[in-house]
Order: sequence, then structure tokens, then C-alpha cells
Amino acid sequence: MIRHTLVLLSLALFAAILSPVRAQSLDAFKRRLATSSAEGARVEAEEYAEAAGAVQRAARDHARNRLRGYRVCVYIDNGQSGQDARAGAVAARNLLAEHFPDVRVRMVYENPYFKVKAGDCLTAEEAIILKGRLSSVFPNAFPIREELTLADLLD
Repeated sequence: MIRHTLVLLSLALFAAILSPVRAQSLDAFKRRLATSSAEGARVEAEEYAEAAGAVQRAARDHARNRLRGYRVCVYIDNGQSGQDARAGAVAARNLLAEHFPDVRVRMVYENPYFKVKAGDCLTAEEAIILKGRLSSVFPNAFPIREELTLADLLD
């Protein structure tokens, strides 16, 4: 029972470490943990085979849950000042939500651009159809290739 609890705690710790923001190998984590300790302190990491296997399965499943898809970009700008671009993106997001309440909208900052994207399309044809719907309000909209997650499609 205690070993099972330790395995679950190890799995939770490693799942937090393997976030989609920056994945790293278990060996790299061990090295970083050992070198970042205070002087004179000693860190030993012991892993159970079950935990290492669970971490590897979680990493594979995470990659499998991603698909190539498309969204329609309705706004992109870096502006002369960041505030102008942000204000334009907020206005575009609000306009899109007002005119097309059934379409999922995302406002993102991808350095140095503010972008407003619409939809979660699996095929280019679906994105082109969505672009046609949006072009009455956003005549410069264009489809872009994106990486989608299963959660994007299920929401």
C-alpha cells in the first residue's frame, strides 16, 4: 500500500514536471536536481520502475493527444506600441464574439504579435468554409495551420 502511494506521488510529481510548456527527460531532471542543491547538501533520486514507465506512457499519450488542424486568423498586429496592438486584438475578439457567438475565439500573444484566431478545424476545407463565413466582418481573414488538442475539439 505504501509503495503504491509512493508510485502515485512520484507519478504526480513527474506529470507536473512534464508540462506542455517545457518537457524534459527524467535524466535531465535528476541532473538539474543534483546540481541545484545547496552546497554541502546531497540529493539522491530513486525511481521505481512502475513510475518511470508511467511517466514514459504519459509523455507518449500527451504527444498522441495533439493533432494537426486549422484555425482562421482574423487579426494579427504588433503595432507601433504594444498597447495599440493589444487594444486592436481585444476589439477584434469582441467583434468576433458578437457577430459569431457559435465560433470559438482565442486571443494570443506570440512575440511580437497579438493574434485573434477563430475555430477548431480538422481539415483545410473546414477552415476555408469558416473563413468564408467570417469574411463578411473580417475581409482579411485567412486560414492557418495549428496544433490542436483533443480538449479543443471536445469543448
